[in-house]
Amino acid sequence: MSTAATSIRDKIYCAIDTPDAARAEALAAALAGAVGGIKLGLEFFTAHGADGVGRVMDKANGADLFLDLKFHDIPNTVAAAMRAAAPIGARLINVHASGGTAMMQAARDAAKEGAQGAGLRPPMVLGVTVLTSLDGGDLDRLGIMGSPQDQVVRLATLAAEAGLDGVVCSAREIAALRAALGPDFVLVTPGIRPAGADAGDQKRVVTPAQAIRDGADYLVMGRPITGEADPAAAALRIAREAAEALA
Repeated sequence: MSTAATSIRDKIYCAIDTPDAARAEALAAALAGAVGGIKLGLEFFTAHGADGVGRVMDKANGADLFLDLKFHDIPNTVAAAMRAAAPIGARLINVHASGGTAMMQAARDAAKEGAQGAGLRPPMVLGVTVLTSLDGGDLDRLGIMGSPQDQVVRLATLAAEAGLDGVVCSAREIAALRAALGPDFVLVTPGIRPAGADAGDQKRVVTPAQAIRDGADYLVMGRPITGEADPAAAALRIAREAAEALA
């Protein structure tokens, strides 16, 4: 694999969205060395908790963990949850930016406290902006004025002011966020689909090459990898094809 493809591989986080512990562990083992990280979210965490996450990551051969729990509650509750989650050892962890400034600040501070208390590096705390399953029509029905991009930039700016490390956003909003918040704000982009792949329940999708070209730091992909007979080969192929498209 080329150096460019290897660099792209490190940006890819595979979403393992299943409550089946055996399948999650098998996928993590199969993907060891083929992706930069593993994303585990509410579906898995609700079924198996921190111990289950640890067992999966033990199979992942040093891959980073994105703990995708999207905390959203009053500041005190979110802080307590973040303080409990930080010792799990995630590289990335998130909260809903729509929870507001005080909640995000509480999450940031608690993540640092929880990780340092366990002797770990604090995770990067990200604000979830607008879910990639939503489009402009959905926002209208929620009473949110403006386009998805307007709302993403609004929430991302709030997250930056609260001291978060970055946001989760559709890759369609990367250019606007880079213009508003600069090159160092971390952008994690779900809703990534290789050219020709089924979008599934995602509405604002972008190819891996386009997301990287626009400035994404991390790409989150699930079904285009986990739905294949050989997940590692699928992940490596996606990295290679993206590198070729960017060459």
